[in-house]
Amino acid sequence: MVVRVIEAKEDKVTMADLIAGLKKDKKIDYSGAIFTFEGIVRGKEENMNLEKLILTTPDKEKTKSEIEKIVENAKIKYNVHEISVVHYIGEFYTGDMLFLVAVLGAHRGETLDALKEVIETVKYDVEFKKEEISKEGTKTILAGG
Repeated sequence: MVVRVIEAKEDKVTMADLIAGLKKDKKIDYSGAIFTFEGIVRGKEENMNLEKLILTTPDKEKTKSEIEKIVENAKIKYNVHEISVVHYIGEFYTGDMLFLVAVLGAHRGETLDALKEVIETVKYDVEFKKEEISKEGTKTILAGG
C-alpha cells in the first residue's frame, strides 16, 4: 500500500508511478483491473474564476493515518488487491494534480466500487481546508475532521 500526503513543492508522484507500482504487486497475476482517479484544480467555480487554490491539513501525519484506514477498509470491503493514494497539499493552479488514487483488483466491478469509496470517503471524512482565491475574494471550504 502506498499512501502519501505530499507538499506540492516537495515531490511529484504521477499516476504512471502509481500504476507502475501496482503492476509490480505480487497479486498482479490474479488481477484483471486497474482503475484510477486524478483530481485536479478546476479553474472556474460558480461566479468565480480561480486564481489559485491553497489546500492544507492541520496534521499531515494524522491525515496520512486516516487515509491509510480508509484504504484498508476499502481493500477488505471490496476484496481488492491493492490501493495507492497520493494527496497533495500546498498552493495550486488550474489543472494541477491534487489527489491520485489507483486500485488493483481481480474484477472491474469491485475495483471500481473500491475506487469510488476511497474518493468519496477521503473527500468528506478527512480534515482539509481549501481556500479558493479569485479576484472576487476568497472562499474557504472545510472538509472532514
